[in-house]
Parts: sequence; C-alpha cells; structure tokens
Amino acid sequence: MENLKENPNSHLTAKERDTLSFPAKILFNKNLLNGEVLDFGCGYGSDVKLLKAKGINIEGYDKYHFPNYPSKKFDTIICFYVLNVLLQEEQATVLMELSQLVKPTGKVYIAVRRDLQFEGFRIHKIHRKKTYQCSVLLNSKSFFKNDFCEIYEYQHFTQIFKASNRNCQLCNPSSDMDLIVESATAYALFDKFSANEGEAIIIPKRHCLNYFELSFKEQSACIFMLNQVKKILTLKFNPSGFTVKIDTIEKNDIEKKHTHIRLVPTYN
Repeated sequence: MENLKENPNSHLTAKERDTLSFPAKILFNKNLLNGEVLDFGCGYGSDVKLLKAKGINIEGYDKYHFPNYPSKKFDTIICFYVLNVLLQEEQATVLMELSQLVKPTGKVYIAVRRDLQFEGFRIHKIHRKKTYQCSVLLNSKSFFKNDFCEIYEYQHFTQIFKASNRNCQLCNPSSDMDLIVESATAYALFDKFSANEGEAIIIPKRHCLNYFELSFKEQSACIFMLNQVKKILTLKFNPSGFTVKIDTIEKNDIEKKHTHIRLVPTYN
C-alpha cells in the first residue's frame, strides 16, 4: 500500500462554496450544532463563514488552509468528506485527533461520500495532480444515509452503553474514566488506580481474552495507537522512558477478561 508520503495532494479536493454543504444543512436544521463547534478539515472555510453568519459559535481547522491547530476541546465537531481522501493510516490518525478534541460528553459528526465510482489515485480534473479517494465505513452510529452521503455520530467509547459483555469493565468502561484517544478499533485510558504517573492502557474494542487471538488488523490498530499514546504521554509527563506490557490471558483465567496493552512511563 502507498505510504503517507505518497498522498500529498488531499487538500486539492477542497471546494469554494457560497451555500452550506449538504451535511451542514442537515445538522443545522436539526439544531445539532451546539456549544463551541469545530469544523475539522474545513477546507477554504465556507461552512465556517456561513454558519457564523447564522449565529453558530464555530471555528475551523484545516492542515493546509487554516493550520493553527485547536488548543481546546469542543462540544460539537463536524468533519465532512475528509476521510474519503485519506489513506488508511491517515484516517486512523484523524479519528484519534477527533476523539482528543471533543469534550467527554460532546459529539462528532463525520460525513463520508457514498457516490464514489472509483477508488484509488486519479488525476484531479482541475489541478491535474494525483489525488486519492476511497469509500469509508465506520462502526459509529449512522445518523443519516442516502445514495450520496452518510453521516456518522461519534461519542467517546466511555459514554456509550454496550449491551454485550456487561461484566467486562473494558467493554463497558465507566463514563468517568479519562479517555486519552480512540480509533475505530481500539481506545486508550489512563489507569487511575496505578501508582505510576501517566500509566496508560490500550484496549481493543472487541472482547477478546488473548492478544494473540486478535486479528492482524486489530493488533495493528493497537500498536498504531500505542505509538500515538507514547507521543501524548511524552508531551504531558516527559518521562525518561517507557515499559510496554502485553497481557495475554488464558481462557481458564476467569479474573481477567479482556486483553490489553500497558504503556508504563519510567522516571529517573
């Protein structure tokens, strides 16, 4: 698969508009753009400008066009048609960023295209440069769908009740747990019971006793998140090093019910 360095033109898919985008109209008409709002991947900022004129407290971020990265958390985040032009690792990175930027009880609305006839790299009609596009399926709640667009509603994993595996604390973490970051396949928490400052747990969302019984995709997602959490802890706690522990649980161990990875900061 092509790596991240081979997808440099995703920003060329941004469009200028003088009317609200279709997903923005739906969310505005349903009064779902509440509190402090962020448009993540806002392109040229058309929705930001038009929603501000309608009284919405909104700001925009775009890696190329509005590069000042947000310094706070938001009640509502919108992310429209961003994932469709990103490679898989880039998509995972954006999902983790969104989980960091939304408040614990906030919501993220992610719109993806459903009308793509071609997936892969192509030559952009206007800019005549290579750009990428793909279909995207997420495991969040589908809020709206037609033949052209689907909108997902994301909340922190800790805020959603799961009917299955009710006795597993890692399948149903408490809503007051401090979530660090989340992707479609895994999530990470601070271990508030640990004596080590900043100790983190990386957890696959699928209930599984043994790390080696996870699929390769799930293992990859956990390791990818491990690297991201390491960056976050380094900035927050500045440890001298880290210890990584992978809990592999045998099926006859009834006291431990969900495999996970521990990232333990060490200090001089």
